[in-house]
Amino acid sequence: MKICIFGAASAHIDEIYVKKVEELSEELAKRGHSLVFGAGATGLMGAAARGFTRGGGFIHGVIPEFFRDEKVELIYDKCDKLTYTKTMSERKKTMEDDCDAFIITPGGIGTFEEFFEVLTLKQLGRHKKAIVIYNINDYYDELEKFMQTVCEKRFINFKCYEMYSYFNEKDELISYLESYKPDDTPWQKLKIGD
Repeated sequence: MKICIFGAASAHIDEIYVKKVEELSEELAKRGHSLVFGAGATGLMGAAARGFTRGGGFIHGVIPEFFRDEKVELIYDKCDKLTYTKTMSERKKTMEDDCDAFIITPGGIGTFEEFFEVLTLKQLGRHKKAIVIYNINDYYDELEKFMQTVCEKRFINFKCYEMYSYFNEKDELISYLESYKPDDTPWQKLKIGD
């Protein structure tokens, strides 16, 4: 399975996040999965890549040309395949199209935006891929509460809340991904009022 991992690029985060993402990624690689990611060498992007390298997995990095040209961030130098795009939007589309599942690890604005984009696309029936949040150190607890509130206030259908899953433990996350079966609910039923 080709797994897209989204996560922080920051090199200034607590080491617990780095360690957990490296361990998850190494285990995924050892199980025969491959990585699609944003090609960064630092933060949790770098952790995912290092874990896949240690586990012997294939790595596809996708990054906009201006990241290289303007030295926005370090590019992981052990990618088996490196794709340069013109824009951030093209980068996301390439990663989304080239994977079979998504893992959201702790991150900032870019990671939040990537999560909500793949969730929106799933709600609109553009894909039926698994979306999992790796809730390391309870990082996403407040997001989970917020999403429950949004459902309770009827801004989104509760079925949308079920389109992704939270995991605190890597083994449970991997088991879910490897046994995932898409929900056959028509996307039209995911809209409020239908």
